[in-house]
Amino acid sequence: MDVGVLGVGAMGRNHVRVYSELKGVDTVYVYDPVQENAQRASEFATVCRSSEELLARAEAVSICVPTRYHFELAREAVKAGVNCLIEKPITLTVQEGERLLEEIEKSDLTVGVGHIERFNPIVEEIKKIAQRPDYVSIKRHNPTSNRITDASVVEDLMIHDIDIVFNVLFKGVEDYQIFSAGSRNVCEAMAVFSDSVVSISASRLSSKKFRTFYVEAEEFTTEGDFMTQEVYIYRKPGKYRVEGERYLQENIIEKVLVAKVEPLKVELKTFLDSIRQDKSFPVTPQEGLKNLEICERIKSGLKSGLKAEKGLQ
Repeated sequence: MDVGVLGVGAMGRNHVRVYSELKGVDTVYVYDPVQENAQRASEFATVCRSSEELLARAEAVSICVPTRYHFELAREAVKAGVNCLIEKPITLTVQEGERLLEEIEKSDLTVGVGHIERFNPIVEEIKKIAQRPDYVSIKRHNPTSNRITDASVVEDLMIHDIDIVFNVLFKGVEDYQIFSAGSRNVCEAMAVFSDSVVSISASRLSSKKFRTFYVEAEEFTTEGDFMTQEVYIYRKPGKYRVEGERYLQENIIEKVLVAKVEPLKVELKTFLDSIRQDKSFPVTPQEGLKNLEICERIKSGLKSGLKAEKGLQ
């Protein structure tokens, strides 16, 4: 299969590298209006002079341009009959996402949204372990970066965990409230379900990069790291003792065996396999739009302080 990458900045170059390593990929085409970016990718790909030229040659394309161009280029790809994977978020605004979804639904193409953490192996482990947990906390903090210019921290970082919470852990649950506070570069959001509380935080101001989750249920506590792909489960054996007038609890600690992989490689292989098998990509455009809608609701509380909104009924 001939594939293409539109936009070969930091993320786009990773797409080019992985496509060039995948079996079943013939030629990789790239286009970027910034010639310097395109030339950096020329080691692994053939450089095109325009997006039209690339779409005429490729059967599948990754759209890795800045978010403000997602709608325009994704619509162009769909009209050209090219299967596409749109890096998250699906579009810059919900309105653009709704218009794009109308175009996609008229086609018979495979179109997906690149929520890379969905393909992190620990997400499936969390799903198996933490079914309707009492409490979930996910933190995704980054040092300051010049890479993102047209998205707040909610669409840039928090959206990964929004996807995990609303499309994996609590998939199909629509009765919830959302509370949020913060700024363009740091945000804390809380989703309150009937029997569960979920806290999500994201920052672009941290001096340390970390991606962690923590889950509490009646019988166990689970914590893990998205970067190291390690998961631990703590269980209470019911044994307590007093030492120096302090209560000490002895826990059983289990380390979950996780087959560590590069999530992007799994994501792009899944995208191409979905095309070949004529089936939906795991992260559908509908889910991508839902994630963006939740981002908008969270962002509505950032300027006005702590604010609650009703979940979809």
